[in-house]
Amino acid sequence: MSGRSICVLGLGYVGLPTASMLATRGFHVYGLDVDEGVVRELAGGRTHISEPDLDTLVQAAVQSGNLRCGTVPEPADVFIIAVPTPVREDRTADLEAVSAAARTIAGVLKKGDLVVLESTVPPGTTAAVVRGILERPGLRVGAGFLLAHCPERVLPGNLLVELVSNDRIIGGIDEGSTKAAAELYRSFVMGELIETDATTAELVKLMENTHRDVNIALANEFALIAERIGVDVWEAIRLASRHPRVQFLRPGPGVGGHCIAVDPWFVVQAAPELARLIATARDVNDAMPAHVVELVRDAVDRLEGAVIVTLGRTYKADVSDVRESPAISVIDALRRAGAEVREHDAMVLRKRSVEELAGQADALVLLVDHNAYRELDPETLGPRMNKALMVDTRGVIDRKAWERHGFKVCTLGRGRDTR
Repeated sequence: MSGRSICVLGLGYVGLPTASMLATRGFHVYGLDVDEGVVRELAGGRTHISEPDLDTLVQAAVQSGNLRCGTVPEPADVFIIAVPTPVREDRTADLEAVSAAARTIAGVLKKGDLVVLESTVPPGTTAAVVRGILERPGLRVGAGFLLAHCPERVLPGNLLVELVSNDRIIGGIDEGSTKAAAELYRSFVMGELIETDATTAELVKLMENTHRDVNIALANEFALIAERIGVDVWEAIRLASRHPRVQFLRPGPGVGGHCIAVDPWFVVQAAPELARLIATARDVNDAMPAHVVELVRDAVDRLEGAVIVTLGRTYKADVSDVRESPAISVIDALRRAGAEVREHDAMVLRKRSVEELAGQADALVLLVDHNAYRELDPETLGPRMNKALMVDTRGVIDRKAWERHGFKVCTLGRGRDTR
């Protein structure tokens, strides 16, 4: 299959690495994006995404001559749709970008082409929405062109490794589409290629992220209960996880990222009367930022006029991705409550040190457990602050060590009656 032309629609966290990977495998790749600024940056071999080793891969792809980028659609043998699918205010999937990409392809689609949807979508989207846009008289799936859903399964911070090593689900509209898509991914994926139908592939991706969301919600509920009954949830989780068939995820200020905080709503959309546990888990996790704000309010005694230093803005530790970050929800709510918020993030906001920001502050609030924050020195920070107070929402602060240096430590999930 090497040497065939491929058009990747959407040059974000999934599309750009995929396009670059395929270009370095000998394909002639055309990256299509609606953002002219992104296209200009990539033409110079520069990336707009912070990800280990991605710059090197993109530069190699561009310099090889196999990766070109533009904003105007061109014909190709293979089309890969990798555009965002956010959730609307009413908690339904916004498929406008997917539909727009499909309409773009429809304008240049020819017999024998393969179209692959990688974007995460509600079940039935490939077979109904995308197929409905692409098909026309004389050009149908199967006899005319091939169509499959192959959801991405990568993790920011380790994206390039997982792009190659992870197993991939290959779901075609028909058997021919499945086989053609599997042949494409076999060119760079070292993991197993598991073949199924398109709607099953859509549901599998949603199930994977919903599984994590529901289990995080369970941990968050136990954190709230522990606070109520005077128990340290972190100790309880450690002990419960010693059971050979029990492994808890970690509670925190909410759930973020481009998948876990969004995808469960696509399942709810497909069967709202049945997805009761899934919807409840989403509500639990979405309520955590507000709970953290109240935790800070109780610890500081007031928010109006208080000086709060927040530690972390990204959606998870040691990445620069801020999409759907619950930390941002906490920060915004603190400001709305009248607090002066001084932000620090070890990955994206480092112009001023934590020590500088802590001057005359009323509290430090750890929202993201970046490794750098485990090395903070309470002995240095305490004397700078108006109040030596740490609010830890990730359970990573050594409470006894900080208390020895005069800090009061308030931890999410730790009841006040614990010693």
